[in-house]
Amino acid sequence: MFFKEIEIRWSDMDANRHLANSAYLDFGSHTRVDFLASVGFDQKYMAAHQIGPVVFYEHIYYFKEVFPGKPIKVSLGLKGLSGDGKFFEFHHDFYDANGKNFAHTELMGGWMDLKTRKLTDLPKEILARFNAIPKDTDFRVLTKADTRKFAKRPVDL
Repeated sequence: MFFKEIEIRWSDMDANRHLANSAYLDFGSHTRVDFLASVGFDQKYMAAHQIGPVVFYEHIYYFKEVFPGKPIKVSLGLKGLSGDGKFFEFHHDFYDANGKNFAHTELMGGWMDLKTRKLTDLPKEILARFNAIPKDTDFRVLTKADTRKFAKRPVDL
């Protein structure tokens, strides 16, 4: 499992003086960027190949408040990946300085071709690296149907 240590800043707090809702999303994103760089899929590679991540949904589960003062750890686990790498599912657990799990997030997304603005497969060399990393115990091969499991559709005015 991949871990990122993060210091909680004043700007990460909300009016209740605990970690703000938006900070969980930011910390998860920060952890994912470091994870991707660790497998050679960094910003430079993405820019050269005109690929970027797009998140379809992200769910947050809160277990306990967390306050500034000590660094936290955010994990990243690979929960799902389509055969072509087009779709991914990650999860993050958030731990306080004592190793207590205070939150969990799950997200699904895909890779977008930044020229066509359409979903695209992962480059073969990056897909091979994703296939080589340890997977979660409940890992599954994703299909397009998995991306629609919540059946949410836009409703225009």
